[in-house]
Amino acid sequence: MTVKFIRKSSSTVDVASNTTSETVVPKSISQMWESLSPEVRAALISSELNSIDAKTTTSTSTSTSKTPSREFSSASLSDQTSSISSSKDDDTEEPPTSYEKCPVSGATVSLTPLERAPSNVFAFTKTHLTSKRQVTKTSNATVTTTTKVVSTSRGWRNIFSLPISYDVNMVAHGTLLDPMNSQMLDATGVHPEGYNTRFAVVDVEVDRLYGEKIRSYFTVQGIELRVCLVNGGEADKRSQAVDRILDELCVYKLRRREPFLAIGGGCVLDIAGMAACLYRRGVPFVRVPTTLLAIVDASVGVKNGVDYCCAVTDETYKNRVGSFYAPSACLLDPAFIASQDERNISNGFGEILKLALVRSSDLFDLLEAHGKTLVETRFEDATLKQSGVSSRIIDLSIQIMLEELGPNLWEAKLDRCVDYGHTFSKLLEMVPGADIMHGEAVNVDGFFCVIISYLRGYVDMDTVNRVFACMKSLNLPTNSSDLKLELAWQSCKDAIEHRHGEQRIPLITEIGESICVSDITEEELERALELMKEFDH
Repeated sequence: MTVKFIRKSSSTVDVASNTTSETVVPKSISQMWESLSPEVRAALISSELNSIDAKTTTSTSTSTSKTPSREFSSASLSDQTSSISSSKDDDTEEPPTSYEKCPVSGATVSLTPLERAPSNVFAFTKTHLTSKRQVTKTSNATVTTTTKVVSTSRGWRNIFSLPISYDVNMVAHGTLLDPMNSQMLDATGVHPEGYNTRFAVVDVEVDRLYGEKIRSYFTVQGIELRVCLVNGGEADKRSQAVDRILDELCVYKLRRREPFLAIGGGCVLDIAGMAACLYRRGVPFVRVPTTLLAIVDASVGVKNGVDYCCAVTDETYKNRVGSFYAPSACLLDPAFIASQDERNISNGFGEILKLALVRSSDLFDLLEAHGKTLVETRFEDATLKQSGVSSRIIDLSIQIMLEELGPNLWEAKLDRCVDYGHTFSKLLEMVPGADIMHGEAVNVDGFFCVIISYLRGYVDMDTVNRVFACMKSLNLPTNSSDLKLELAWQSCKDAIEHRHGEQRIPLITEIGESICVSDITEEELERALELMKEFDH
């Protein structure tokens, strides 16, 4: 390091420091250097140093005061590297090395593919430069010392993309359990002749209504169906239910590539999906949703999970333990909807209306015009079926969900419009003794967010009233006695944890359009709760 003193009129002495000038090596040469093996690099350095020493000895007689530089020139490196390369067998191709910058540490990373797995496994070298600056002051000078440290590490990187592909099949209305329709049997996989058993996880209530038809479907095919019955209520969505399925799978001795059936509502599909993900580290399973909510929501994506009761906090957290694990197929028969009561059908509309508010004004128009009739007739109104309105609403809902989830299955992007209605609803559902279903909680959350949008000036009161009227026509609740300031603010804090440091709360800017915000305040929530009281819920 060279220290340079600079005199000032005040007799104060400042010191500017600079490191000895360094040769800037072109990037192409540095990349070539990194690609060489350690033995070759050591040989080049030794050769260069010997050359410098020879030149230094020659020049000593004329300039003994000069200190020889021990840096090697880029030109020399290039020449010697070229000579080494040219001496190699022309038929030998070196594996291509790529370079990148580590987004976390800033290290330069060289990646060289391995011969037997060139698309997946790469040997890497990471070179990291750090600088430490120290300032020392004396009575008449300030000395700045910069220390540069170059560290290297090596290892291997494995890159593998999961081949996610699953079909969401719309089955002809009312034909899924008809033995003449082979779709459900085909979905259970191809088996050798004589393999005449299958396994199914079935919702207790579904078994009461359809159990005989489900078993008869397989009996006609000469197949015995082993059934594991699971309660489909939210209170039963616990790890114990997963353990029960795993026990039954062990007894059944499910084969590694044999799909099993999961028949029921959203809770049963989530529990069965979790078991499928865990058993033998992953076996295929087929979703057969039997509720409107499950048809348009739980069956479409790749989420599975259970609620978790923490022994330390003594609190239950919704869907806190789960997995991203795709089904092998989904079979959707809207005929199951007719067996639900009106409340359950309204519950399903909570998720459909959510999608309409954030993504589709066309879907909202359909709900506004025909939703009430569909609830009252349980999707069996002849005119609406014949005109295609019933199927159009379901098709649009599924398509919108897939469009949003498809490119973001593992939720790498956390600003998600489909999280609308899922910020405050989580805690609402977990209130002890609360009589509220998932779609109902989503709708209460959704209307609360409409009010927040209004207070921010994103939508006008006409839009608020229009949304409110549509919700009421679907028999959906728009408020809850449990939605208080403490719960609302805690929900925002939980959102920050769940959505990695930001609230990311979706709000509508008009019907069919939305944005995510992260700056909702406690005072804003309090004003929204006060305005909620003015509506005739």
